[in-house]
Amino acid sequence: MTTALASETPVPISHHEFDTMLAFARNVFRLKDNSAYLQALSDKLPETAHIKTAWPSVLMGYDFHLTDDGPKLIEINNNAGGLYIGDKRWLPQPEIDAFNGTLEQRLTEMFHSDWTTIAIMDEDVTGQFMYPEMLAYAEMLEKDGRQVVLVSPENLQLRHDGLFFEGRRIDAIYNRHTDFYLDTEGLADIRLAYERRQVAINPHPRSYALIGDKSRMVDWWRAGLLEACVDADVISSIRAVTPQTHQLSEMDVEQAWAERKQWVFKPAARHGGKGVLLGKGMSRKRFETLDIEETIVQQLVPASEVVVEGQNMKLDIRFYMHGERLIALAGRVWRGQLTNFREPGSGWVSLSIEG
Repeated sequence: MTTALASETPVPISHHEFDTMLAFARNVFRLKDNSAYLQALSDKLPETAHIKTAWPSVLMGYDFHLTDDGPKLIEINNNAGGLYIGDKRWLPQPEIDAFNGTLEQRLTEMFHSDWTTIAIMDEDVTGQFMYPEMLAYAEMLEKDGRQVVLVSPENLQLRHDGLFFEGRRIDAIYNRHTDFYLDTEGLADIRLAYERRQVAINPHPRSYALIGDKSRMVDWWRAGLLEACVDADVISSIRAVTPQTHQLSEMDVEQAWAERKQWVFKPAARHGGKGVLLGKGMSRKRFETLDIEETIVQQLVPASEVVVEGQNMKLDIRFYMHGERLIALAGRVWRGQLTNFREPGSGWVSLSIEG
């Protein structure tokens, strides 16, 4: 399987929309070094997220819907995929000043030059839908002189001096696994090596904790938290793009039920649309099964609509970032309630910046 390409024709977005989304991604990234922000979150971070890293997480994916009120954030992905479209092709990118070099150059440069032996890791790696993309990353990095292996967690052996695969010591793991905090039993050896500073892991737990965790969107709407960290212009920039987001346990539950049609209900710890429920289609019985401590409630922002190959499709936009540096842009088009590529004509599209 390879990533579906919906059309060879780029979908246009405006310069203003582009600038708004890029400024948002950069403002959010800067929070990770804000001392007041770090102090406010210190008690919420799991142990692995307290390990500081000098190198930004690779391919942070910021997903947006475009609305009449401007772009709106849907979620931030800690290990965003989708750029490889098969047949040795990467998704075409627009020619814009924000990009330096080719896409493959930008992708390669995200991986620190000290990482000479890299393991690309996911659960049941060869069975993953995105396995062809991982192979493409391996080939790209091997062209740059790195040694690359594709592994499942159980393929790595912990020794006193680090993690090994078939006798080779691993410098870094490109983590496509979705246990971002390395909490599960199957990642125990990897977590121990990471805590010992014997292996770099990227994307890393700290990035997910400070930026990608859906609970951060709740924090950005908590009265006083951002006000203690950044100036009014930055607060305005972040909240203008982030839909109102709350933890269900901090809301009037009966009012949340009564107003459910304006909300989306998301499990805080899941990703990629899994477990997401639209309030307008939820039964009272299903509502009452929600774990109020683990449910995030977010203002419903309908997807943009666009005509692709003569078909009316829904659209969202993904910015791939490495720190403050823009690496790539992509659009996803689909039909249905939630993002999916099951319907004919669905898939990835390149973007053009116009106006």
